[in-house]
Amino acid sequence: MQATQHAGQVTEVLSDSYGRRFQYLRLSITDICNFKCSYCLPNGYQCHGAPKSNLNLAEIKNLLQVFSSLGTEKIRLTGGEPSVRKDLTKIIEIAASTPGINQVAMTTNGYKLKENIQSWADAGLKAINVSMDSLEAKSFELITGHHRLKSILEGVELALSLGLKVKANAVLLKGINDQQLPLFLNWVKHKNVAWRFIELMQTGDNHEYFSKHHLSGRTVVDWLSNDGWEACKRSKNAGPAIEYTHPDYLGKIGIIAPYSKDFCTNCNRLRVDTEGHLHLCLFASNGYSLRHLLQQESQQQELKTYLNTLLQGKEATHYLHQGYSGSTYNLSMLGG
Repeated sequence: MQATQHAGQVTEVLSDSYGRRFQYLRLSITDICNFKCSYCLPNGYQCHGAPKSNLNLAEIKNLLQVFSSLGTEKIRLTGGEPSVRKDLTKIIEIAASTPGINQVAMTTNGYKLKENIQSWADAGLKAINVSMDSLEAKSFELITGHHRLKSILEGVELALSLGLKVKANAVLLKGINDQQLPLFLNWVKHKNVAWRFIELMQTGDNHEYFSKHHLSGRTVVDWLSNDGWEACKRSKNAGPAIEYTHPDYLGKIGIIAPYSKDFCTNCNRLRVDTEGHLHLCLFASNGYSLRHLLQQESQQQELKTYLNTLLQGKEATHYLHQGYSGSTYNLSMLGG
């Protein structure tokens, strides 16, 4: 644990034995997703083991208060698909009203974006990442199992009109969407949107798919560099993407390349799943239950101590290069 000073006050900040500071929490509020993305849930959502018991609103409030008191400034709500929870708007409200949290973001497949973005923004949502693996309707349906691209794009426009920070995510898939890079670039030319390309990651259930469709993020980086794009300076609460700008484009391009050298060096985020397990890495071998310490506000000091102890066991890096994906069976478990 380290300390930092804000407005004359000293605040504890979670840190590990490698000196990395963690001011960004990704909170999965459900592992259910209503899409059938070929790289994640090709057969749709399947419940592995007993049905999940999601953290309730009181538990989420206690969790966020503790993380905020330990220097967390950014919360990202993930899934599965967060909008399948009927109390999503209230969860956004709780996060946005937590002292010390200055940005509430969410990652969504956009299924309910157009209908609900106004209420989410009113509740305090400031940023949204929308998964769009193609801008071609047929390719989008092939990848996701849905034909809602038009509605999702309309939802993105609404989000922009409301002043939200908008990013779009596309998983790089060799032989499926890798020839669409010019289409993605053209889309951000006149939109203040960051489009991020994510390397396909190997998980417990996609080995064959991974071998067939994995494409290195280096391919996109080289393409951008040859076309005059330059890397941006990272902010302290930035996610894993390296973003690039071009003087002729209003938007940005980001690359999330977990197989790149030193990817974990600047790790600044922790993950809590929908049942309250802390995951020190997306590809860790196990999570640590926090739920028993989320029942009463009086337990918050005990939870702080526990978190600081757990952080000292965080590994220096993941082991994806060795084909080890830990306990991550598919990406809907933790939202990537």
